[in-house]
Amino acid sequence: MGAKSMLKWSKQITPAQVVQLIRAEKDVNKALVIFDSATAEYANGFKHDEATFGLMISRLVSANHFKQAEDLLDRMKKESCNIKENILLSICRGYGRVHRPVDAIRVFHRMKEFECEPTEKSYVTVFDILVEENQLRTAFRFYKYMKKMGIPTSVASLNVLIKALCKNSGTIDAAIRIFHEMPNRWCTPDSYTYGTLINGLCRLGKIDEAKELFKEMEIKGCSPSVVTYTSLIHGLCKCGNVDEATGLFEEMRSKGIEPNVFTYSSLMDGLCKEGCSSQAMELFEMMISKRHRPNVITYSILMNGLCKEGKLREAVEILDRMKLQGFKPDAGLYGKIITGFCDISKFQEAANFLDEMVLQGISPNRLTWSLHARIHNTVVQGLCKSDANRAFQVYLCMRTRGISIEAGTYGLLITCFCKKGDLHKAARIVDEMVLDGCVPDEGTWSVVVSGFWDRQKVRQAAQVELINKFVEHEEDIRNQDA
Repeated sequence: MGAKSMLKWSKQITPAQVVQLIRAEKDVNKALVIFDSATAEYANGFKHDEATFGLMISRLVSANHFKQAEDLLDRMKKESCNIKENILLSICRGYGRVHRPVDAIRVFHRMKEFECEPTEKSYVTVFDILVEENQLRTAFRFYKYMKKMGIPTSVASLNVLIKALCKNSGTIDAAIRIFHEMPNRWCTPDSYTYGTLINGLCRLGKIDEAKELFKEMEIKGCSPSVVTYTSLIHGLCKCGNVDEATGLFEEMRSKGIEPNVFTYSSLMDGLCKEGCSSQAMELFEMMISKRHRPNVITYSILMNGLCKEGKLREAVEILDRMKLQGFKPDAGLYGKIITGFCDISKFQEAANFLDEMVLQGISPNRLTWSLHARIHNTVVQGLCKSDANRAFQVYLCMRTRGISIEAGTYGLLITCFCKKGDLHKAARIVDEMVLDGCVPDEGTWSVVVSGFWDRQKVRQAAQVELINKFVEHEEDIRNQDA
């Protein structure tokens, strides 16, 4: 449908009117039609300005339509519209968000092409994108380029440099050294500086240094953010200091700093690892009551802790809540539940969850192959002791899905069906075992041969019994005739 049939513009179209309509339209493609139709509807001389171009480019970048966004940049240049730094930086940040740092640098270097001289803000933004994407060699080269271009040292640029140096244990000392040198460079560390360094120290297990820095931070009047508290709580939990982490959690709440989902998840993880899944569940319910939406990591932490303590009923309830929230459990989460049921010899329940995995479309891949093989083989081996037919069903499912079958699983199935006298299935499994390149051991062959020998003896005994009955019948007839 053409633009003319969609909109009726006034004879005097204003940029404010175009901006209002673009903002009101949720569909980015329809918003682009509105943008284009503003200059096509009437020959009234309307031209887009910086505001309408900027908004449309922002909408396109948010929808990852980068080519169309850059096409509009070229159109702005052609129409002699002033291109400001923020418009170009929005595209750079968009590329950073979708993990395309090379494109972010490319757009940065196009700034002069659009007669836009990049300021310190642009340099620091691109530097930060490279660090966030762990492109550290490129990031350090870019930092040298910043210095070469005469960009002055600032708190913002040093914060990003410290973040880069905190990525590896080999450069963390350099980050601390720069931190201490900041006042000599007329740069006073701010809350972000402290938070970045504390986060880096915690990730590398340097908890005592992080705690000292946290104390110094408050003395210097830099208020810790929720991110800083979360970093320290996570670090303390990793080191097993759960009581201290809990105290810090209560402290932040008393100061009016609301924990986020990462804070709750970090503390729940620490509690679960210490065997305190009940406390973790209480924390989970508190998080829900505060209207924080749990993520997949939160659910995984809880399920792992509950399964480790044998609380399978509660773990299954968490799995159900996860599915109700719209999350799709992965093979790892199902594996924890299935392993938990196997550990208490509830193989029927474990097999039911294997079936659920199939219904959910969870198939083995390169990363989960060994997990699928392990849990399936464990379930089949367990079922062989209680329900041979169910074991055979799971076995057939494994073959259909290409899941590796262990020699021990083959052996138990063959033994199971030989003892039941179902030699047809036993023989079939032997054939499939050999076909898969798995040679039966002496014990397996012995069970099979014994099964067939027992059947032969039963057949011979039946034949002897039949003959004896026939002889007795003939004698009765002769006696009657006599």
